[in-house]
Amino acid sequence: MNKHIHSFPGFGPDNRDRGNRSEKRSGFAALKRLAWLAAGMSVTILGLALSSYTVRADSYTAKVYATSLNVRSEPANGAAVKGSVKGGSLVTVTEEQHGWARISAGNMTGWVAGYYLKKAGGSAASAQTSGTLPKTLAAGGGRSTATVTADSLRIRSGPGTGYEAVGSLKARDVVTVLSRRSGWLSIRTPSGAAGWIAEPYVTAGSSPSAAGVRPVNASRSTSAGLRGKRIVVDPGHGGDDPGMIGTTFGTMEKDLNLQTALYLRDYLTAAGADVTMTRTRGDQRPSLSSRARLAPEVSADAFISVHYNSSPKKISGTLTFFYSESDDLMLARSIEHRLGDGIGLKSNGVSFGDYHILRENETPAALVELGFLTSPGDESLVRKTSYQKKAAKAIAKGIADYFSN
Repeated sequence: MNKHIHSFPGFGPDNRDRGNRSEKRSGFAALKRLAWLAAGMSVTILGLALSSYTVRADSYTAKVYATSLNVRSEPANGAAVKGSVKGGSLVTVTEEQHGWARISAGNMTGWVAGYYLKKAGGSAASAQTSGTLPKTLAAGGGRSTATVTADSLRIRSGPGTGYEAVGSLKARDVVTVLSRRSGWLSIRTPSGAAGWIAEPYVTAGSSPSAAGVRPVNASRSTSAGLRGKRIVVDPGHGGDDPGMIGTTFGTMEKDLNLQTALYLRDYLTAAGADVTMTRTRGDQRPSLSSRARLAPEVSADAFISVHYNSSPKKISGTLTFFYSESDDLMLARSIEHRLGDGIGLKSNGVSFGDYHILRENETPAALVELGFLTSPGDESLVRKTSYQKKAAKAIAKGIADYFSN
């Protein structure tokens, strides 16, 4: 299914784009730049500053789909507001980063939430889900039900992030939609609470399947779900791109990615899967486009990219990214469920990620972040073989669950 049609908003872009890939500098001298500056590694997820990758896309024109959209100095909710652009305005997008877009509008440049933009040609710049709910709501008439697809979703007093949070919803909660305004929905909960929620984080209907949630069938063995499946395993970064460098022990992300991915390959192979690796050596650095193309070239059933994370804040744990609500979300949830069972670090759930290797991938795909190399505790743990094996086994079980349900 065409993932450009079925995007799901929120949080992310990939390791990783600069045109086709990022150009990260290696070595300890570049560490602070890599971690906190223009390599742009921050992404705000439900109030947590998580980090990973930068996308530098070719410039394009986009239209603003919000009454008024704040332009910030950095790609983060807490960054200073430099100004705003009005709904319907045309802006030039020069860079994408974790669901944020760097724009130029007149004499003003800065960062805006990408899911309020739509390419002028009509395709979503990031996470717009137009058409998810009945068209009758577009004109403000009619009522419908919708199911929350995010792990946690804030209810606000008005249609925008600048309004006060007056409550929250969790995945699978069903609400009544009263009206729609500029990407926001006026809703009422079964308990009678009312407010506004961001439209991209719900889907029409009230069934769990509509929300992209599959129950895990724990009774099915890993082998039963994986036998005969073709899986592409992608160790992120590589070659002259080290990824993140640990702030306590100097651990190179590219090495952890490869070690963990090789364990994952072994678990998948032992369960009967046919595994193709995007790289098998530390000196290899395939382009992002070649990694994404590999899955359809080998007729893969799933694509998994392995990474470790970073953040300028004190954040710990794992995180699983998806791009397509229809293709990727159930795979990401299945993996996240197993990671959350207990591998030594808490799970931060699943999140939308506008990453090249997910966005341009025709195969169901997920990107896993298995700990923060900016957290001394995380870095100390993830360096251990025992942790890497636990994480790899959990991912393998999650993939099996995905195919078993």
